[in-house]
Amino acid sequence: MSAFDAEYEPSPWAPIANEVELYETSGGTAPSEMVGDQWIILWTLGAKSGKVRKTPLVRVADDEGRYAIVGSQGGAPTNPQWVHNVRANPVARLQDGPTVSEFTVREATGDDKAVWWERAAAIWPDYNNYQASTERQIPLFVLEPDGQ
Repeated sequence: MSAFDAEYEPSPWAPIANEVELYETSGGTAPSEMVGDQWIILWTLGAKSGKVRKTPLVRVADDEGRYAIVGSQGGAPTNPQWVHNVRANPVARLQDGPTVSEFTVREATGDDKAVWWERAAAIWPDYNNYQASTERQIPLFVLEPDGQ
């Protein structure tokens, strides 16, 4: 049994909940209104509730089955809630099209972050604008496939 078999609580913000529903009903084939056609669904465990939370994010991956997730929140002054969740529970489930896999999550720093950031900004150039518009350092996390 996986921790992600816990109760799912949709986002209270309708645009997020609607994007998750669109992704799941289309098998990840419908384009996102928020992040275009390169997107995934991140599943985290609520830091306090333990409930499953789902968030649409830009798809950033390498050839080794790893993914990066960027806590940009559009350059807002605070991190998105999922950042708190993965820091408290460094595991995630990710849906990429029809494929659902579980991962161990680690926060990237230094040169590792720089490499992943460059890869992410090549896919979603606004990440650089978001970083320039906020005083906080936007966190970036790497998802390593379980079993590797």
